[in-house]
Amino acid sequence: MTVLSVDDKGVDVEYEGTEFRLEKSLIEDATGKSYPDVTDHEVLKIVEKNPALSGEPRRIGDIIRA
Repeated sequence: MTVLSVDDKGVDVEYEGTEFRLEKSLIEDATGKSYPDVTDHEVLKIVEKNPALSGEPRRIGDIIRA
């Protein structure tokens, strides 16, 4: 299971026991989108080849405001 912790500067990721950070600029470059418009599902696709996606995708902008 992959755990994402989102803030306004990037995403902390725990993947298969390894913790690392994806910076805002890296996520924007990888998706071609503005950081607030990227979804949690898109971040999971950066981390995992075939992630098990469940539920509706949530925009990072909405997650940060919550």
